[in-house]
Amino acid sequence: MEVQHKMFVCTTCASVWQGGKRVGVSGGEKLFQQLQELNQHKEFQEGFVIQPVECMSACDRSCVISLGAAGKHTYLFGDLSPELSPEELEGILECAIKYNNHPEGLLPWKERVEPLKKGILAKIPPVSAATLRNFPLAQTPVG
Repeated sequence: MEVQHKMFVCTTCASVWQGGKRVGVSGGEKLFQQLQELNQHKEFQEGFVIQPVECMSACDRSCVISLGAAGKHTYLFGDLSPELSPEELEGILECAIKYNNHPEGLLPWKERVEPLKKGILAKIPPVSAATLRNFPLAQTPVG
C-alpha cells in the first residue's frame, strides 16, 4: 500500500471574529485555496493531499501548515502570509514533493523555500507501532 502524504492547512488562522463568530474568509482559507488551486494545475497531487483543518493551535504564529505521512517526520510551519507570491506557493508545493520523495520525510533547511526556512515551529519524529512498544510508558497501565 502506498503511503498517503498530507499537507494540512489551518483554515482558522488569521480569522476576523465578531460576537464570537468568524466573519469573512480567513487568511488560512485563502492560503488553502491558493495551494489547492496550484496543486491541481501543476499536477503535484499524485500521492499527495492538501487537507483543510480547523485550528492547529498555533494562533500566535498564523498562518500554519503541516506536512505528514505514516512512518515519516511531521513538520509544522507557521508565520506564513495568506498573501504569498506565486513563486513562494509553488516553492511550498515543491518542498512537499521533496518531503514525499524522502523515505524518512526529511526536509533539510537549505532545500526549503524561504517562508518554510524561517517559519519552522516543529519537527516531530515518526511514530510507529514498534516505537510505541519500546516506549516504557506505553506498557504502563493507566488508572
